[in-house]
Amino acid sequence: MNTIAQQLLTQLAGEGLSTISKKIGADEKVTGSALTAVLPLLVTALARNSSEDTGAKSLHTALSKDHNGSVLDNLKGFLDNPSAANGAGILNHVLGNRQPAVTRGLSSGTGLSADQVAQLLQIAAPLVMGLLGRQVQKKGLDSGALSTFLGRQQQDTRKNDPDLAGVLGSLLDADKDGSAVDDVIGMVGRLLSKR
Repeated sequence: MNTIAQQLLTQLAGEGLSTISKKIGADEKVTGSALTAVLPLLVTALARNSSEDTGAKSLHTALSKDHNGSVLDNLKGFLDNPSAANGAGILNHVLGNRQPAVTRGLSSGTGLSADQVAQLLQIAAPLVMGLLGRQVQKKGLDSGALSTFLGRQQQDTRKNDPDLAGVLGSLLDADKDGSAVDDVIGMVGRLLSKR
């Protein structure tokens, strides 16, 4: 299966990646490498959040109400003004109190500053939600089917890139107790430096 992350990376290739790199003030190659972790991380977090019925219903409601995929129809317009899509608000729902550890881990692993990672996450979150919203509409997914769909996305990431899936899972599981976060940060750095 072509995962959501892969679809978005394909759609962003070229001009989209160049625009994002300029927005966050980073090298295009570094930004592209970071996106290979950021996009699956967001999908994995959404899959985990929707594994419970309440989370799946909440996500389904948000997608049906606010994320119909139109952000993908005007990608250039979105990338010119990504803050209009409230990526920060999406991240608060998706990552919650894990956001600082995730940002720190991705920053260490990618060579981007924490501010650049935060900007990249805020750009990526509405794109992931937009593509998910489009899938909900196109396939007529209810909350249960959405949860199953996201679970399959997570499984496909594990199958296609088990090292990345393991690191992302550890990063999302990390609490803020120092050594565990530092260990995960080291894993992220080693994994992404190979890309």
